[in-house]
Amino acid sequence: MGYSSLMSIGVGALSANMAAIQTASNNISNANVAGYSRQTVDLATAPGQYTGAGFVGEGVNVQSISRIYSSFLTNAAAAAGSVSAADSTRLAQLKTLEQQFQLTTGGIGASTNQLFSALSGLVNNPGDAPTRQVVIGAAQGLAANFNTIGGALDQMQASVNSQVTTTVAQVNSLAQQVAALNTQIAQAQSLGQPPNQLLDQRDRLIGQISSDVQVSRVDNADGTASLFIAGGQTLVLGSNATALSAIADPSDPHRVALAVGSGSQARTLDARTLGGGSISGLLNFQNTDLVNGRNLIGQMATGIAGAMNIAQQQGLTLAGVAGGAMFSIGGPRVVANAANAAGPPAGSVAATITDAAAVPASDYTLKQDGSGNWTLTSQPAGAVTPVSVDAAGQVTVTATGAAAIPGLNLVVSNAQAGDSYLIQPLATAADTITAQITNPGDLAAAAPLVASTVAANTGTAAVSGLTMTTTPAAFPSGGAAPTFPSTTETLTFASVSPPITQTVGGVTTSYNYTVTSSISGTATPWNPGLPVQGANGYSLTLTGVPANGDKITVAPIAAGAITTDNGNATAMLALQNANMVGGLTATNAWASAVSTIGVTVQGANAASTMSSAAASQATSAQTSVSGVNMDEEAANLIQYQQSYQAAAKILQVAQSVFDTLLQTASASSA
Repeated sequence: MGYSSLMSIGVGALSANMAAIQTASNNISNANVAGYSRQTVDLATAPGQYTGAGFVGEGVNVQSISRIYSSFLTNAAAAAGSVSAADSTRLAQLKTLEQQFQLTTGGIGASTNQLFSALSGLVNNPGDAPTRQVVIGAAQGLAANFNTIGGALDQMQASVNSQVTTTVAQVNSLAQQVAALNTQIAQAQSLGQPPNQLLDQRDRLIGQISSDVQVSRVDNADGTASLFIAGGQTLVLGSNATALSAIADPSDPHRVALAVGSGSQARTLDARTLGGGSISGLLNFQNTDLVNGRNLIGQMATGIAGAMNIAQQQGLTLAGVAGGAMFSIGGPRVVANAANAAGPPAGSVAATITDAAAVPASDYTLKQDGSGNWTLTSQPAGAVTPVSVDAAGQVTVTATGAAAIPGLNLVVSNAQAGDSYLIQPLATAADTITAQITNPGDLAAAAPLVASTVAANTGTAAVSGLTMTTTPAAFPSGGAAPTFPSTTETLTFASVSPPITQTVGGVTTSYNYTVTSSISGTATPWNPGLPVQGANGYSLTLTGVPANGDKITVAPIAAGAITTDNGNATAMLALQNANMVGGLTATNAWASAVSTIGVTVQGANAASTMSSAAASQATSAQTSVSGVNMDEEAANLIQYQQSYQAAAKILQVAQSVFDTLLQTASASSA
């Protein structure tokens, strides 16, 4: 080993420690750069030189500059970030939805109470024009409140559509950048060393994509990374990126859906397979929470409008004719799936509401398989019910023969194998409800029939209330207004001994009286406290107990009594305590809707808090491995500086040895 070897060892040591100093300095400079992975110099002992006494060391070589990186922790942090982004995005949307469901003085609950308060005034003063105008104003205010909420929900849907479209464009841009980096990384890695900056840049881009849509990552031997979404759909493969698109949902064009590809080549992705990411959060809100919110408010509008319309049509206006509807409201919406057979003739489904109080707050998918079997699936709950379609197209539950959807009549026409239809009984109700009565005289406050006891009665029975149970006959072909029965009905009470027993549903009841109608001639078993159902379409309630042979007459109201009669106004006011919205009173239904949305927000808030904490922990775990520790790097700088100074000393010694050799050689030659 000579001077040259010593010099070579010194130069190699200087170079290695300079590389270490530069790497530590680079770490310190990038300590606050998001996604930067700490780098380290990999040193290796140079091969020794063989001598008779053994191998003599030849110094050190810089083998590589590598980054401190864990693919497991990086992927875990990206996955946790995806879930957190989905939860936080959904929570933000839910908080906006919650603002429409509040127990405030200007909300639906308050507007409903104002209508019933106005009806209470009408009961007390049925002929007063200002009082009637107050009722009209309250009805208009209630309809306007429904319209406001319906419009707000429409705006939220439009916002979701816009956000998904914008985010999809961002994902496409990021995916193209990842594909371009794959090409650069593969080329650089073919030279034998990892391109650390490019690898960090790609990881940052993949992390950004993960916040929008959850990806599965596969690292390939050539250095490229492949990305997949929705359980296996390719997003990035080598240097190629597959475009995503935001399209109209094939099952409901009012909603947005995520698809792979664009135009006629677009394949719709099931939102349930997306996992995490802001797009998943938006679609989850759209397909679940917004649907529930729209149906809850639609159920309120439909139930109140339906009950009020029936009650209004069962009374008489100041003109002495049957009242018209208090509200108009849009009917059910049926959407044929875009994939349905085109025909001709094209299939269709007609849906009409038969009982507004019974319609559930849900959407449904009616679908036929290739064998002609039909199913009805509730949305978004997903409960599946086998249904039958008879020759006339009537849809009923296969097991019971009941209506497929409570309160709704469905008729199918020309459906073909594989056809699917989205049925939304309540989707348009809040948007379309309007108050129809503008003339105070058109309020039907008077009952068309008046009940009174006969003077000769000897019992204590007295009339406490009469409520119409049927609407007037349909409009005749001549176009005249509908009319109520004009005949007088006499009800005759008779005590019976022994009592009459009847068994219904396994329950046996004894009756001590009968009531005989002068119209039907039928003697119906009856007990005090029960309502009497008249042949002319009314329900009569009594106080006290009739004597044998006592009579009550139910006659058409006299024309002169219409302005003072409050019989139908009383019936409309009684709706305040009637179960007219999904089996609940209007007040309880609104409170239930507010509670339902509130509980959903609380659950989403808890989920967001937990997923955010999990994402923070995953990021911290990744940072603990790949992040820069400033204290550690400062200590490394001192160590590398000392090593560099020692290497310089080697060169100094080598120079001294060389100088000594020169002096010795010069002396010898002299």
